[in-house]
Amino acid sequence: MLLFIQFFKNYESEILGSIILLLVLLIIRYITRKLIKKIGHKAGINDARIHLISRYATATLILIWLLIETIIFGAQFEEIAVVFSSVFAVIGIALFAIWSILSNITSGIIMFFNFPYKVGDKIMIHDKDFPIEAIIEDIAAFQLHLRLDNGDLVTYPNNLILQKPVTLLKKDAIVLPQDDGTDAV
Repeated sequence: MLLFIQFFKNYESEILGSIILLLVLLIIRYITRKLIKKIGHKAGINDARIHLISRYATATLILIWLLIETIIFGAQFEEIAVVFSSVFAVIGIALFAIWSILSNITSGIIMFFNFPYKVGDKIMIHDKDFPIEAIIEDIAAFQLHLRLDNGDLVTYPNNLILQKPVTLLKKDAIVLPQDDGTDAV
């Protein structure tokens, strides 16, 4: 118990700073999530994509929290720079091998904030080798799910949809089955 009390006396200002930082970041996270949700609903984006972007924002805030927390507990900038440069070098090499995944995730984030087409729209992708005319069924983190007229499902990478010209053929083109009044048994 004495050791516990001595620890709090030695690190009183750091613990207080950590609590304040945690409260500030929780408030920022709350505001950010509300703002993302508001932007998403205003743009007509489905809840799954809104939740995904919120998770990205939370992960970013956690990384910021870790950085500031190390500074609060007395780490020098040079020490932090060595650790981060080593970590980023390893991550950079690993991510270079999977650059297309990162490209698709980044494209997915860009599409969340600035993509004129929504789930249910019929679009035409002007690809010289393989033009596609389909209805957008889902916009995921890595790809779009497109339903062709013949019923086939095509997954189209997010990074390619931002590189190709796209034409909106029909807004809200999904046709839902009509209820004919008979109950299925």
